[in-house]
Amino acid sequence: MRKPSSFATLLFTALFTAIFSLLAQAQPQPKVPVARGSHPAAGLGAVAATTPHFDGTIWWNYVKVLAADDMEGRETGSFGLRKAQEYVVEQLKRAGLEPAGSKSYYQPMQFESRQIVEKESSLALVHQGQVEPLTLGDDAIFNTRVNLAPSMEAPLVFAGYGLAIPELNYNDLAGLDLRDKVVVIFSGAPEEIPGALASHYQSASERWKALRKAGVRGVITILNPAAMDIPWSRISANRTHPSMALKGAEFDDTPGEELAVTMNPERAQKLFAGSGHTLQELIDLVKDRKPLPRFELALSVHARTVVNKKTLESANLAAQLTGSDPKLKNEYVVLSAHLDHLGIGEPINGDRIYNGAMDNASGSAVLLDLIGSLKKSPQKLKRSLLFLFVTGEEKGLLGSRYFTTHPTVKPGSMIANINIDMFLPIVPLKVLTVYGLAESDLGDMARETAESMGVQVQADPEPQRNAFIRSDQYNFIRHGVPALAMGVGFEKGSPEQEIFKNWRTQRYHAPSDDLDQPVDLAAAGKYEEIVRALMVRAANDPGRPQWKANSFFRRYAPMASGSF
Repeated sequence: MRKPSSFATLLFTALFTAIFSLLAQAQPQPKVPVARGSHPAAGLGAVAATTPHFDGTIWWNYVKVLAADDMEGRETGSFGLRKAQEYVVEQLKRAGLEPAGSKSYYQPMQFESRQIVEKESSLALVHQGQVEPLTLGDDAIFNTRVNLAPSMEAPLVFAGYGLAIPELNYNDLAGLDLRDKVVVIFSGAPEEIPGALASHYQSASERWKALRKAGVRGVITILNPAAMDIPWSRISANRTHPSMALKGAEFDDTPGEELAVTMNPERAQKLFAGSGHTLQELIDLVKDRKPLPRFELALSVHARTVVNKKTLESANLAAQLTGSDPKLKNEYVVLSAHLDHLGIGEPINGDRIYNGAMDNASGSAVLLDLIGSLKKSPQKLKRSLLFLFVTGEEKGLLGSRYFTTHPTVKPGSMIANINIDMFLPIVPLKVLTVYGLAESDLGDMARETAESMGVQVQADPEPQRNAFIRSDQYNFIRHGVPALAMGVGFEKGSPEQEIFKNWRTQRYHAPSDDLDQPVDLAAAGKYEEIVRALMVRAANDPGRPQWKANSFFRRYAPMASGSF
């Protein structure tokens, strides 16, 4: 650029620039759009899209702490989980959040740990007096989440999916004589059953209610090969790892169940010998989620089990940010994530530490990052926020089960739950999967929030995986609280779908879910923006989220306004 030829030219240029700048500043600024039919507070979500709070960096730094090897995989009740909890409590204190547990930030609870003694246990099929031993690990494994009987023998009956769904007049048990029998079933549900119903009735408690009423003594479950997140070899490798149950009869979902076995689908043909049916014909139906036949089997099962039991303690962590509205501050929007993982297990490629970076240091890190962003923001929220880091999720959603049964805040005060579990920022965030999208107004809020940021929203594209009941939002739902979970999604048939499938096969519940894996920090940051905006909207909206009139889970709504 040439220099000004004179002082006058320089002065003129400076004046012109200043006047132009002032005129530009005086122009009216564009308004943040508010979704049609929504409360103006919804506009806060749109603000987040243009004024980012997150870029994924701080989130990943939290993950690096929680999923480090020195946390030893954060097994429930372990030194590693206690160490992770101490770190989280330190962050809560620094942020100035109030304790909301039963003992400061902690809500302790007791568990019964159960570990099969495999060398003293056995499983066999009996046909016309001939005994065929099953190889534990190769053929089948015992499920010690059930309080197994020391010894039992019973005839077998194939009961399809083993479901009874009165709302649809669907009953796999109808017409079968199941008294004192063990049923053989496939995991999953036929395609005709809507996702929420299918997930609910496949939960351990709901399935067992119907089976127990029919007189069943035990269950052998054949895994659906088309819906197995983890290959059998990895399931088998950790089959003797302790399971846990909450202490107390109020938490026993399967009272009276004497036997629970999971069968390797590649070895399950043995169950159908002499039945007139083949395993392959059934698998062909299950893969396409078709109805299954039901019939008696020509075999009995004989089981002998020895289980080592011990009592241990773990805790949830709870902290709150009190709202500003004199009335609404007594209501809570709950942000939850499980802090526990699988601990130290059988080595895979020489690695014994199951770090659980994505499952679920990632979700706990989101909560910590949200808390940090709120500390920096002068914005006041009308309702209170409750941040809940639960234990025992990997043992069967036990920490959230305990919390929703014995909440540390006033019963009926929780108006919404946003649960974060393994949201998988491993591809760019173009599609957001919302579990529970169509069940309540909270799903509508999530859709509007994400779409305001240019992100497409979809319901669960793989309902056969039962993700809806496999994380902590389910316990809130069963206590009447509108709840959902969200994750980075993909379009069916896209390359991203294959990336997710490979991740589950190679890293899910494996030591390779560690810090040495590719993550998309931008996707994590955008996800956090959506969660934050949804949280703010729910906290400031004048009304509580409501269940949809056609939602199956609406029946639990009275519990949200009364005692748990």
